[in-house]
Amino acid sequence: MAPDGLAGSHRPPGRLDPPGPPDPLGPPVPRPAIATTEATRAAFGQALVELGRRDRRIVVLDGDLANSTKVDGFADAFPERFFEMGVAEQNMIGVAAGLATAGFIPFATTFAAFAANRDLDQIRVVVAQTKLHVVIVGGYAGLLIGRPGKSHVCLEDVAIMRALPNMTVLAPGDAVEARQAVVGAAGHPGPVYLRLGRDPTPVLFDERYEFRIGPAVLLREGRDVALLTSGLQAARTLAAADLLAAEGIEALVLHLPTIKPLDADAVVEAARRTGAVVTAEDHSIIGGLGSAVAEVLGERLPTPLRRVGTPDVYAESGPNEALLEKYGLTAGRVAAAARSVLGARR
Repeated sequence: MAPDGLAGSHRPPGRLDPPGPPDPLGPPVPRPAIATTEATRAAFGQALVELGRRDRRIVVLDGDLANSTKVDGFADAFPERFFEMGVAEQNMIGVAAGLATAGFIPFATTFAAFAANRDLDQIRVVVAQTKLHVVIVGGYAGLLIGRPGKSHVCLEDVAIMRALPNMTVLAPGDAVEARQAVVGAAGHPGPVYLRLGRDPTPVLFDERYEFRIGPAVLLREGRDVALLTSGLQAARTLAAADLLAAEGIEALVLHLPTIKPLDADAVVEAARRTGAVVTAEDHSIIGGLGSAVAEVLGERLPTPLRRVGTPDVYAESGPNEALLEKYGLTAGRVAAAARSVLGARR
């Protein structure tokens, strides 16, 4: 028997082993007890009003979409800090940049299709290159935008924004996270792109959740395959994990609300634990989360990988469920990708 009473131990009496490195993933976050739904755009509008009450530096610029982007509440509460720029989105970004140089924190709000494409030159030159603290809010992002027309469907915004130096890219997974992301974006130095959806989606987090820009969020533990997701695809990815669990496949679900800078250590740890990875996002398969994860794993830990996202096409408008099925974003398609990557690993 060793002197300190532990067989085979060479540890001096009263000494404890030094703590190991922190778990890169941590425990799964608490989930709400009651299933509810809420639109991230609605949560954004509410959070913006609350933030405006606390901080007079908050100003909002809108591209003639205040009712759709839900900044009309801010306009009612603080008309002197709300600027209706009309259908002139490029000018809106220039004005936002000017307000940022004067010490304000501008939120420039429009649809993602306009923010990432029509405004790109102005965002690149007067916001990103100069590292100005402008929060660019892309509403109606992703596939499920209702029926405004295919020209308004934006599935390339993450690819565009994450390619801009100095830009932080956020894609909250539910209304709870969206509210906190508004506060996080307001306090984060430099340009921020905040991606929001149109329709109500499942609430994933309870009141104990604390969002921070940067870290990944473990939604579910598992050892067989890692499902990495972001934005509003997170709820469908969790549903895919339920489908796999019914087959005896334990899926780890990792949510990445900050797409840039990506939590590379968490990505690598999820791949290390499971040996197989699926990415799932409401975005083109090119240039978004799947590409970011592939870049990290290709350099640090080559791992069998499948990417779930929309194919390299321009999508159309239509009913949500039909669009999800046609473009491959359902829980069933995520589960099928998991089975495929597990088969490839074997």
